[in-house]
Amino acid sequence: MSESLQALLTAVAAGAITPEVAGAKIQSLGYESIDDFAKIDLDRQQRTGFPEVIWGLGKTPSQIVDILRVMRQRQQSTIMATRITPTVYAELQQAIPDLIYYQTAQICALTPPKSTPIHSGKITILTAGTADLPVAEEAACTASLCGFQVEKLWDVGVAGIQRLLTNRHVIDNADVLIVVAGMEGALPSVVAGLADCPVIAVPTSIGYGASFGGISALLTMLNSCAAGVGVVNIDNGFGAAILAGQILRTASKIARKNQGS
Repeated sequence: MSESLQALLTAVAAGAITPEVAGAKIQSLGYESIDDFAKIDLDRQQRTGFPEVIWGLGKTPSQIVDILRVMRQRQQSTIMATRITPTVYAELQQAIPDLIYYQTAQICALTPPKSTPIHSGKITILTAGTADLPVAEEAACTASLCGFQVEKLWDVGVAGIQRLLTNRHVIDNADVLIVVAGMEGALPSVVAGLADCPVIAVPTSIGYGASFGGISALLTMLNSCAAGVGVVNIDNGFGAAILAGQILRTASKIARKNQGS
């Protein structure tokens, strides 16, 4: 039972509200409407383990500000907005001065005090090239803000394979790997052939014309001959981080069950 539903039932039992009023509240239980443009999912973290996150593209700065303010009042965990350009952030900061901005990742956040990871396991993120950094940093920033330990290894693509092989220890020490690559997208297959943990491949839209905005890399990753590679959408660093986090959270949950049995 969600906390909001429990609180509502408790109020009815105590006589603080009538069953009729409670019935009306149940219709909108679990979310909060903001004017006519947004409905904030307040129970998402309890259901899925990860909080509601704001998608910035397509929203006006004033809409993002309104959503951030409501979430700040109702959400105890880190509050994030993704795909926030520097220009939009400048407007947001005028309204919310303590908003933190991670420029390469294009993420802004309101974060509670947190000095160490709160989840077990390590998410290791690799890039084929420097041009893949914005997508990789979106993944790294998302994972860190969600409470996971993150290790980064940049610019180790297959065009200079020695750069990867001399950092084999980074792969060996990973619990989940996120591998970000554009062009032909070959790096995740190479890494998966060396790793004993799940590999999440992220195709990027980096490449010449025949890469078709990342479709070439996407198809390469989907056709990987290495086993154990999962693929997310083009430029979806955020989605890769959430998937990696779910893998680690599931492993921890299974370990706790086994300890209790």
